[in-house]
Amino acid sequence: MVEVPFKEAETPKYQGFHFPAEWEKQEAMWLSWPHKEASWPGKIDAIYPHYCAFIKEVAKGQKVRINVNDQKMHDFALEQLDKAQTDLENIEFFHFPTDDAWCRDHGPAFLINPTAKTKAIVDWGYNAWGDKYPPYDQDDIIPTRIAKALNLPVYYPEIVMEGGGVEFNGKGTILTTKSCLLNPNRNPHLNKEQIEAYLKAYYGQDQVLWLQEGIIGDDTDGHIDDITRFVKANTVITAIEEHKQTDNYEILKNNLELLKGFRLTSGEKLEVIELPMPSKPVIYDGEQLPASYANFYIANKVVVVPVFNDKNDGKAIDILQSCFTDKKVIGIDSVDIIWGLGSFHCLSQQEPAI
Repeated sequence: MVEVPFKEAETPKYQGFHFPAEWEKQEAMWLSWPHKEASWPGKIDAIYPHYCAFIKEVAKGQKVRINVNDQKMHDFALEQLDKAQTDLENIEFFHFPTDDAWCRDHGPAFLINPTAKTKAIVDWGYNAWGDKYPPYDQDDIIPTRIAKALNLPVYYPEIVMEGGGVEFNGKGTILTTKSCLLNPNRNPHLNKEQIEAYLKAYYGQDQVLWLQEGIIGDDTDGHIDDITRFVKANTVITAIEEHKQTDNYEILKNNLELLKGFRLTSGEKLEVIELPMPSKPVIYDGEQLPASYANFYIANKVVVVPVFNDKNDGKAIDILQSCFTDKKVIGIDSVDIIWGLGSFHCLSQQEPAI
């Protein structure tokens, strides 16, 4: 028995909630409008056309709900969306100030209870990836502000957890990495078994599968959404580096071997599909950036994939299109966005439909 401070009967899992797979029907995609210039030093203006192209595509099939700091930012966002010729019918704004744009990590974790046809939110603690980028107090309260706006109940695990650090198959399995979730800059008072207990109880899951490390340049200490993603309940795509001399080669090879040995709760082996990394590292201002095709967002009608003006862009899109036969896979230029050390999945968080 693992010792944890929470009461099982008060957890989402016990009360019938779980975190669904990203490909299940969504009501909305949540974003926090980018405004922190320090996240894109010298480049923030360059990201807006690509960011708005992302919104434009997703909004064709669902609502897009955007946190903005104030009316001035609201108006600026509308101006940028108008330039991209975005249909505004599915766009909604919430005047909830944020410190930064990474809604995957500071945004709400939406749970569903299919039997009761209800939703809830988990408000995990947020410390900007181990206190790397203060201040983050406004980001930390975003889930509760959204829950109040939507009149949804909130669960408070009172430990640090980020949405980009966990990946779900919708059937009880979580994928994550040791380098991120076991890093002492998050929850130094918890061991691996205790963290697993929190993940299962508050995300409503049955098992946790652990990979080792993330890719070079990832300042989150190795988020799973840059390397390995579920595309079906029994299938993952995982990033592979073709060039043996690069730092990512051994990291991704080791993760691939681990994936081949994993079994799901049914006892079934994972099907593993290899997804190439860009053929050349994406480097800006002397820094290798965490450019990965795995940081895609699965929406109702489309799958939006970051691309990098690289010869492997088309190959990655084709592989993902073969995985999502009922959706259109679209590549959107992420060369400028990745300077912020994240891309479309990092920037977004889905709200499921019920």
